[in-house]
Amino acid sequence: MPATQDGPLLDDAAGRLIRPYTVIDGRTRPTTVLDLLSLVMATGREPQDHLGPEHTIALELCDGPTSVAEVAAHLRLPAVVTKVLLSDLVDCGAVTAHAPAFHDMPTDRSLLEAVLDGLRRQL
Repeated sequence: MPATQDGPLLDDAAGRLIRPYTVIDGRTRPTTVLDLLSLVMATGREPQDHLGPEHTIALELCDGPTSVAEVAAHLRLPAVVTKVLLSDLVDCGAVTAHAPAFHDMPTDRSLLEAVLDGLRRQL
């Protein structure tokens, strides 16, 4: 079964080799509060616990500040699965997580409406 360039979890012919929730032992809740825009970054500290290949790939993706959404996209895993993986890495000290800088600022409704109008014009 040849693996693709996308990583050990994908196969050219078969697609995903294991179900996403198998990667996290069926857990559905991360122990760390993360949203899709949270920034995660490797600390340089090696995990003491044995982690799976998905954890290793996620850790490599966190070389610089990276959003949870970006990590999920690269791993081709659902966001909640990625949040649990990253939460494991936060728990062992291999990754830090920070809320986005604008997280505490209220959203400007007129700005959102202008963006929506622009998107509609593109369609």
